[in-house]
Parts: sequence; structure tokens; C-alpha cells
Amino acid sequence: MASEATTIEVPGPHGVRTMRISSPSRVLWPAEGITKLEFAEYLIAVGEAFVEANGNRPLSLERFPEGIEGERFFSKNPPRGTPGFVRAVEVEYPSRRRHPQLVIDEPAAAVWAAQMNAITFHPWPCRAGDSDHPDQFRIDLDPQPGTEYADAVRIALQLREVLAEAGLTAFVKTSGNRGLHVFAPIRPAHDFIAVRHGVIAAARALERRDPERISTAWWKEERGARVFVDFNQAARDRTMAGAYSPRPLPGAPVSTPLGWEELPHSDPREHTVRTVPTRLASTGDPWAGMADAPGDLGILLEWWERDLADGLGELPYPPDYPKMPGEPPRVQPSRARTAPTGG
Repeated sequence: MASEATTIEVPGPHGVRTMRISSPSRVLWPAEGITKLEFAEYLIAVGEAFVEANGNRPLSLERFPEGIEGERFFSKNPPRGTPGFVRAVEVEYPSRRRHPQLVIDEPAAAVWAAQMNAITFHPWPCRAGDSDHPDQFRIDLDPQPGTEYADAVRIALQLREVLAEAGLTAFVKTSGNRGLHVFAPIRPAHDFIAVRHGVIAAARALERRDPERISTAWWKEERGARVFVDFNQAARDRTMAGAYSPRPLPGAPVSTPLGWEELPHSDPREHTVRTVPTRLASTGDPWAGMADAPGDLGILLEWWERDLADGLGELPYPPDYPKMPGEPPRVQPSRARTAPTGG
């Protein structure tokens, strides 16, 4: 039986590469009928902006061998058969283990990842040449039950002001779901712990402005109907969907960079695998040149020290982390209150 495989031409910095696509008619997003081949064509259409946003960074692939309704798994190490032009870089995980992790340097590498059934790309906030010092400051605004995207929009605008006061230039993108991701370029002068402390300081400053709508509470039972400012996305080996990366959700939404002027009237459902290429071609990339003028964390780290002096200390790390210095107990508050005491 003849193979259904086809090939596709992918332009890039080293010329055109001919990439093989097996099962090109496999449907990845059933409701929309978007196939593996159409997804590869999407990656070519947004290739330059995709690589500028996600390239030269350690990267994890979220893979779906049977489409978005099937099993998923994360792939970090280079899989067997990785092309020679797709490189890897060794990184250290929270456990102190070190392993190679994929790096994408050109659109053909993203198309190869799609051939490997990757749908969502998760880049680290640091460059491949220095994986211990982030050059991106990232905050995930996550609407909790009882809130919606419009609430995240209002808070993102407030966060932009907070970061400007700290000397940072903020950029925003949809998460591809209900939330927003706010980034700021920074000089790679601090480790993950210090950057996370800067994120916590910014999150607390934001929460003080509007505590009825904003929460930094790590435990869901304490957040209420507020937008959670997820500070732990700044921890080592914690990533979020990259810019121009699709999400495995109905509608084939894409995590899409926006201009601040368009954010108040934006609708994340409008930005999909089928619409983003046309948008990018007509309006350009709002994140183009984002890394050209990196800021400094100095002011935010001063805020962190001020909060420490006021009795606000470290916050919990994700549950898969080793115990970190100064970290409070990782015990859900309701369980801590009901735990039996010795006597």
C-alpha cells in the first residue's frame, strides 16, 4: 500500500528545506477539520515571527499523536531521528539533573516538530547559550471561576503600569485560552530565584492596587472569583505556550501577541490557526524587536526586599520542586487548620 506521506518546502535562513509530512490528512482539530498538513502550512506562514519569539531557547514539545482529543505527552529530550539541523542544549532541572533539550532555530525545525505530532511549543525564558539566567520576565494572568477574559484584560493594563514604574517595558499576548501572558525583556543578570522574586514583588504590587479582583494566593481555595497572578511560571523549568503557538482546544486558538492599543477590544477566539497568518501579514508582529531594549530587575528586587522587611516572605513553589530556602509549608490552608495536633 502506497504511503500517504508528502513533502513541503520550508524557506529559512539556510535556504529552502524539503520536509516530509507523514499522514498529512490526519485531523488534529476535529471540529475544525484542521489537518497535520494545514498545521505545517500554518507554521511556515508564521515562521519568521515564530522563530523570533521562540527560537534560540530550550524548548519542550507538547505532542498529540492522535490529535487534540487523544493522549498527550511532553517531549524535552531530542527524540530519535531528530534532523541534524535541529540542535539541543543541556539544561539543569530543579532536581539538579541535567539533560539536553530541543532548540528551534528556523521554521523547518518547527515543521519537523509538527511532523512529530507537536502542537504546542513551550520555550524557556532564557537563551540556549545561558539557560541559568532568564532574559524574559513573564507573568501569567489566570482568570479563576467567576471571572473572564475581560477581567484579565483590565488587570493586564494595570500590570503594564506597575512594570513601567519598575523600569520595564511590557508586552502582552493571549494565552490561547481565557488568560493573558505579560512579558518584559530583561538583561540576563539574575538567576531563576531572583527573577521569580521580582515577579512576586510585581504581583504583590499589582494585588495591592485591586485586591478585590486580583489574587497572588497559591492555593485555589483562597483565590475566590479573582484573577490569579501566577508567579510560579517564573520558576525554573516552568513554561507557558510560546507566542504563535496553537493550543489543543476547540477552535484551534493561538497564543497571539497583541498591541496594547488593541487589547481592550480583543477577543482571543478570533486568533486561530486559520486567522493568525492573515493577521500577521496585514498588521505585522507586535512583538518584533521585543528583545532590543532589555530592562533591569533592580527596582523590583528593591520591592522584594521592602516586602521582606514588612513581613511578606517567600511563597510556595510548585509541588514537584525540592524544598526551597525560606519556603512556607506546602500544606493547603484548610488541611493545615484541620490537621490533628500532638499531645
